[in-house]
Amino acid sequence: MTSATPQAPGTAWGRVLLFFDTIKFEHSVFALPFAAATAFLVSDGLPDWEPLLWLAIAMVGARTFGMGANRVIDAEIDARNPRTATRAVPAGLISSRQVWVYMAVAMAAFLIAVSQLDRLAWFLSPVVIAMLIFYPYTKRFTWLAHLALGGVYIMIPPATWIAMTGDLNWGVTWLGVGAMFWVAGFDIIYATADIEIDRAQGLNSIPARFGIRSALWISRGFHLVTVVSLGIAGTLLDAHALYFIGTGAAAALLAFEQQLVSPNDLSKLGAAFFTMNGVIAVVFAGFVIAGTLVN
Repeated sequence: MTSATPQAPGTAWGRVLLFFDTIKFEHSVFALPFAAATAFLVSDGLPDWEPLLWLAIAMVGARTFGMGANRVIDAEIDARNPRTATRAVPAGLISSRQVWVYMAVAMAAFLIAVSQLDRLAWFLSPVVIAMLIFYPYTKRFTWLAHLALGGVYIMIPPATWIAMTGDLNWGVTWLGVGAMFWVAGFDIIYATADIEIDRAQGLNSIPARFGIRSALWISRGFHLVTVVSLGIAGTLLDAHALYFIGTGAAAALLAFEQQLVSPNDLSKLGAAFFTMNGVIAVVFAGFVIAGTLVN
């Protein structure tokens, strides 16, 4: 039995909604809490609404551009993977040209937002753009691609601090390190789903290189680095006790996430990837923000 040929949406709004689905717009929940938490740490309380708004627009614009680039750059690879072949671009539901148009709009929003923040953030914005484009190519030549994805997230807390102050704080840099290894760790878990197809296509990942069992141990090691880095960040930032309670909650949730998958059972991969990490980001940021408001 053959499946019906997919049909592209007939309206402009339908294509926009399809684009949002293609880039998994809801996954913005991974990045936004770290930016919000940093903004509250900068202000040591409630930030002014205007820079917070521009910061949110910049974050969403950058992530939308980056995920669009990922989908276009990986379209041929996705088409050869049964798990991803039904994505909108390889399935022909939306063209690469249309994705580039939406990416241009997202980039314009990012640049306009950054122009309203500190001048140093504007000068450093090409670094963000370059990293967003660079990451999708890394799986073609290195199994450290997970850390390249984490490299996008390591920029979020320092970039937020710079955007709001024009300066950099070493404590917030450690917060970025924590975000980096958190993302790289759960990306390793996600990559276990494609271990065979990655090996067949000559693509690189830690699971494809070392096997699922070793990859999961590496992921656990990365998440341990996350917890330690968050603790160092809180110490250097002289954070409120609620920050460290949030770090402890994140550690417990990361441990639970790791228990959801094993070399012999990947059935809960979706919960370990999206549900748990969305909860982790929101819970940690919530405690951090509460601590600054109490201060």
